[in-house]
Amino acid sequence: MCFIPSDCPGTASEQAGKTSSCDGCPNQKACASGATKAPDPAIAEIGAKMATVKHIILVLSGKGGVGKSTFSAHLAHALASDNTKEVALLDVDICGPSIPRIMGLEGEQVHQSGSGWSPVYVDDNLAVMSIGFLLSSPDDAVIWRGPKKNGMIKQFLRDVDWGELDYLIVDTPPGTSDEHLSIVQYLSSTHIDGAVIITTPQEVSLQDVRKEIRFCQKVKLPIIGVVENMSGFVCPSCKNTSQIFPPTSGGAEKMCLDLDLPLLGKVPLDPRIARSCDEGKSFLNEVPDSPAAKVYLNIVQSIKDYCSNRVTEDQSST
Repeated sequence: MCFIPSDCPGTASEQAGKTSSCDGCPNQKACASGATKAPDPAIAEIGAKMATVKHIILVLSGKGGVGKSTFSAHLAHALASDNTKEVALLDVDICGPSIPRIMGLEGEQVHQSGSGWSPVYVDDNLAVMSIGFLLSSPDDAVIWRGPKKNGMIKQFLRDVDWGELDYLIVDTPPGTSDEHLSIVQYLSSTHIDGAVIITTPQEVSLQDVRKEIRFCQKVKLPIIGVVENMSGFVCPSCKNTSQIFPPTSGGAEKMCLDLDLPLLGKVPLDPRIARSCDEGKSFLNEVPDSPAAKVYLNIVQSIKDYCSNRVTEDQSST
């Protein structure tokens, strides 16, 4: 195992391979030669591959268990409900791929074609790609270090035959680690519309989400807005709302106000959402008149409006 010293200048630094902390490092010669500063050729290849994708949306959360994959799946379903739109959902949560189950695609496999890997289709206009399709069993553990996970993400972006897409939604793992840096780096030659940040009302979640927001700001990733999941419980019978996770610090609404970010909506906790995900069905189709479904659709419309405005801004600046 190679331990990175705390005073390592980094591979992109002008001092790479030249400081005293580099002495004894097996990569010292490579860093000093400047080879590590060269851009990854895959970035240009991915840029060419993604030239036929109109909108790229990342779904992020600083914390696990806040409903990020659930939101990604329902965003994909809602966008694909317009039969004139081509939509794809890419699951880059390498160690915890839940998208195949949520989309009702467990047991499906990826096929190789002359133009690359073929994604798995839910409908004619909704494609999905996940490492879950490459595992022999849903219970298989993916025990990989960072470089191997990054290589898998690169392969998904470069080698999958996405075709022409109106929307590509990227479901990411929790945190601000390797996968996030890789996806932003590999898509740097494309047009990322922005990120949707998912949280829950309690402060322990908001604390991690603030870190995710800082990450977006540092890597210059636009933030479309914030979604508060599990925002109260709506009883399916009496329709009364109860606060299961009280927003002790004001919830996402107060955080967005403090950070000058749009709050896209508050999705109430509805047990039928979890049931739909377990059964691989769209909650929006199963219970279209529920309060949660109506909030979802309002959020999706805000995202569509944001993407349309981005296109208008880009056209006016050229």
